[in-house]
This record gives sequence, structure tokens and C-alpha cells, in this order.
Amino acid sequence: MIRTRADGDVRVVTIDRPKRKNALRPAELTALEAAVAEADEPVICLRGAGDAFCAGADFEVVTSLADPVAFAAHGQRTAAALAESEAVVVCGIDGPARGGGVELALAADVRVATPDATFAEPGVRFGLFGAWGGTIRLPRVMGAGEALDFALSGRVLDAEAALRTGLVSRIVDDPRAVADEIAHGKADALATVKHRLRDRRDADTQEAAEAEAFATLVEQYADRIAESRG
Repeated sequence: MIRTRADGDVRVVTIDRPKRKNALRPAELTALEAAVAEADEPVICLRGAGDAFCAGADFEVVTSLADPVAFAAHGQRTAAALAESEAVVVCGIDGPARGGGVELALAADVRVATPDATFAEPGVRFGLFGAWGGTIRLPRVMGAGEALDFALSGRVLDAEAALRTGLVSRIVDDPRAVADEIAHGKADALATVKHRLRDRRDADTQEAAEAEAFATLVEQYADRIAESRG
């Protein structure tokens, strides 16, 4: 199941199947996508219950799929919901992230790990690979060389290795504290910066969009100043 609760300016979303290492079935993918869509807080903190972040797709589901393409598309939509949300998504990895769990983390805006976090793409050892957008996002995050090594070897990265390769940006004791830190920013500015930094269009188009977004924020800032002065 997916648990969600509002806590100030942060929406805490928790994958809650600890007995299965938070492995995801279609029901959890649907619920996670809905939880992200329904959040109206400026920051989402994505966590896993128990001693794992997420083991990826539930293998009991994978081995009995009637339509693998539809299942892959389902996971891609859920990952896209994280990437495209107006909220800044902070993914706190505390314990193992495997396969689809890594792919969900890659779709987040900020990934932070606790010292207990580990990461792996073990699919190749079973004759599979992650198909929830990981082959697209992984080289963007880690660089092509590191991404190929990580995905083809199936090796496990600890938190320090994940930091070194760019898979996470910090090692922290409490990922929620990072979400709170980001939530101190103004919601409109956070959303604008997120979408500007994620823009993959050509440079000229991006620069024009950047200037327009800046102008909008300046206008909103001026309005707030005017309102505060009465």
C-alpha cells in the first residue's frame, strides 16, 4: 500500500509493504501516481517503510505478466508523475533500492541517502532490465560510463559510492530534514526552478522560457512586497 500524510509544507509519501521490501505491484504504482497528483504541498518526501526503500517490481507479478508492455508503461507513467509534478520530490533512500526502486529514485528531483542505503540494478542477472525510464534517466544522472558499469554489472553501490557517482547528492541521517530545508523556499519559485532545470529542449528555447519564467516570478515577488507594505 501507499501511505500519504500532509505535514506542514511537505507531503510524506511512504511505500508500505515492508514484508516484501516495498516491492511494487500495479496497485501500488497506481496509488503512488495518485498520491503524487493529489499533493498540493510544494515538497513531496518519498520514503520506504521498514528496512528497505523499494525492491522494485514484485517478482511474483513480473513472472505472471500477461502484458509486459502495459506493465512497463504503467511504471513509466508513475515515474513520470514524480518527474513532472509541480512539487519538488525529495527521495530519501534508507536501506536497499533495487531495480524499479532505483528507477523511481531517478525520477525524483533530489535523492539523498542514509548511511544504510544501497543501490543495484540486478535485472541482468535474471535476464531482465528495468523499464520504468531507468535506461533514459540513469546516464543523465551518472554519466554514460558509470551508468553502463552500474547497470551491466549488477553490482551493489553503498551510499558513499552512490554519492561519488552522482546517484545521490547527500548522505544524511534524516532525509526528511532535507525536504524541510527545501520547503523553506517559496512554492512558485521551487516549481519554476525544478521545471527550468529539467527542461530538455534546445538551448535557445530554454533560454527564452527561462527569461519568461523569471519575469513571472519577479512580478509575483513585487506583488508580495506591495501587499506586505499595505
